[in-house]
Amino acid sequence: MAAEILAEGVCYQYSQSSKMALKDVDLRIRKGEFVAIIGPNGSGKSTLAKLFNGLFVPTKGRVTVDGLDTRDRENVWKIRQKVGMVFQNPDNQIVATVVEEDVAFGPENLGVPPEEIRKRVDEALEIVELKDFAQKPPHLLSGGQKQRVAIAGIIAMRPDYIIMDEPTAMLDPVGRKEVINTVKRLNREEGKTIVLITHFMEEAVEAARVIVMSEGRVVMEGSPREIFSKVGKLKAIGLDVPQVTELAHRLRGQGLAVRNDVLTIDEMVECLCPLL
Repeated sequence: MAAEILAEGVCYQYSQSSKMALKDVDLRIRKGEFVAIIGPNGSGKSTLAKLFNGLFVPTKGRVTVDGLDTRDRENVWKIRQKVGMVFQNPDNQIVATVVEEDVAFGPENLGVPPEEIRKRVDEALEIVELKDFAQKPPHLLSGGQKQRVAIAGIIAMRPDYIIMDEPTAMLDPVGRKEVINTVKRLNREEGKTIVLITHFMEEAVEAARVIVMSEGRVVMEGSPREIFSKVGKLKAIGLDVPQVTELAHRLRGQGLAVRNDVLTIDEMVECLCPLL
């Protein structure tokens, strides 16, 4: 049995809508990957995220997690232990009045023994770099810190996959950086499979693979360098590109010999220095 999330011919239609939110989506998320999913509003990103852990069930097709079909209600408990979700608003995910109690909430509901809960809470807060905040009330934390508390709560439940549905959408630049650094550390150091749904292109650059959605379909898939070099195609479906990539695109339009797959400031400097 392959360790992966697999979507096969997935369609999804909301009951109040005559329009399909997802149309014939085929997708494989392999264990250990860091995948970013981008797309304009209404492209189906968040709907797909909710299908990955059984919050939604496909109207047509199927989604499996490590071989477990989300349509089988007997699998739901196992699937949600494997797949954790982090949403946009951290205030909607925090349930306790003390940080460490909030992180302990999930494991307690799984029936984890108290001594194991203590260990998991300490480890999770260490990973998100909030151990010094264990006794703090969450409402006194910044937005980025609150979101890291929410992530710690997911980590403490020990899922194999973490699905993040625009977790930085409500944060300022400092908070976004805190959360993305945590996400990268979870993937690289803890080996967690990350699916990051985002509308910030600079965040998508950090992933190993980028999936582009439009009108309920997967329209592009590849490495960040492959995807963001297609500036025209992305703009045609209503997406931006990282600012430094946009600059490279405009410089090329002015006839300068700049690479079309520039993703970082350092790469831009490398391109510009020989031209000076």
